[in-house]
Amino acid sequence: MDKMMARLEGMEERYHELNELLMDPEMMADQRRYAKLGKEQASLQATVETYQELKTVLQHIDDANELLKEDDAEMREMAKMELEELTPRRQELLDRLEVLLIPKDPNDACDAIFEIRGAAGGDEGNIFAGDLYRMYCKYAESLKMKVELVEAVESEAGGFAQISFIVKGDNAYGRFKFESGAHRVQRVPKTESQGRIHTSTATVLVLPDVEDADIEINPQDLTIETHRASGAGGQHINKTDSAVRIVHIPTGITVNCQDGRSQIENRETAMRLIKARVYDEYQRRIEAEKGEIRRSKIGTGDRAEKIRTYNYPQNRVTDHRIGFTIQQLDRVMEGKMDDVITALLDAEQKAKIAGEQ
Repeated sequence: MDKMMARLEGMEERYHELNELLMDPEMMADQRRYAKLGKEQASLQATVETYQELKTVLQHIDDANELLKEDDAEMREMAKMELEELTPRRQELLDRLEVLLIPKDPNDACDAIFEIRGAAGGDEGNIFAGDLYRMYCKYAESLKMKVELVEAVESEAGGFAQISFIVKGDNAYGRFKFESGAHRVQRVPKTESQGRIHTSTATVLVLPDVEDADIEINPQDLTIETHRASGAGGQHINKTDSAVRIVHIPTGITVNCQDGRSQIENRETAMRLIKARVYDEYQRRIEAEKGEIRRSKIGTGDRAEKIRTYNYPQNRVTDHRIGFTIQQLDRVMEGKMDDVITALLDAEQKAKIAGEQ
């Protein structure tokens, strides 16, 4: 309890310090730093407000305990009634603070950038990539989030060899971040004449759409080229150099955008993608140097890690990381993913409370 209160006191002091800094005209002139401090202040607000309420409740409890020492029977009775109300409220606030003090991923509030690729299984892997894309779109729609297509490489048999898109909405990355990895499907492909069940995979990568305040890229480290789009995307295909390819020279990371309506739109989207991927690569290197496990114990975020199996004959979805199984594959593929996502987020929270992260 004492350690928690000391930590909360430090957070309250920092919150007030940030308030003063954000009112400083010199700080306002530095937009990058101003945005970063504003983000830090917002992350502390709920915890500080709950702590302030707790301090008020604790003070009222102390006052009520003093009244219990009075000779006046009526005053003592009033004190007892007040304590009956305040004691459970104190525990509610302490329980809430325990959750609020769990280390948070600062990127949870970001939009989520997805990249899905058909992997093992040839045409069936590409078809499954398309199924996953539609599943995420329907789930995002149910959450009132918007989906913005970035790039799509369609497969002749259906689905996509690769598709990239951005899910925009409150806490989008925080909700989707555990989707990174290899997704395995077990079903009878449409091309299978013998009725045999095949196993195919598609890989998913989810990155936070980081803000400028989180990463700074030297323009001299980038090569930017325009070229003619090579696939579906509009009437300008093969007529204008509207597609944009950006290479980050230090890491070799490359992005290509061609599905926007103009070169300007494709360039803006490509810059968002390059920032997200470079940020992710730098974070991976920092964690590797520290010897830390990638992202969390729920998953490494690596494409090669098999995280989930979708078994059509048994209408079953199994998330291997947390041992979660649900016999509602048909509903999940229609975007009703809440049970799966909530189980992952609950597992993350329990792991953090237990000190595993």
